[in-house]
Amino acid sequence: MEKIIEIEKMICKMRQSLYEIINNEKSLLGIEVITASQRLDDIINQYNELLDNGI
Repeated sequence: MEKIIEIEKMICKMRQSLYEIINNEKSLLGIEVITASQRLDDIINQYNELLDNGI
């Protein structure tokens, strides 16, 4: 359960970071936006795997 809470906190921080990057970029296709979005996707996938496995 601790791992899930840790990942939830990480997701919130990464989402906020992505919003900030988007606000500072001129395009949603900027490399920083894409990279941050991919990192967020990865951590959300890890979170979903944990939930699927009942951890």
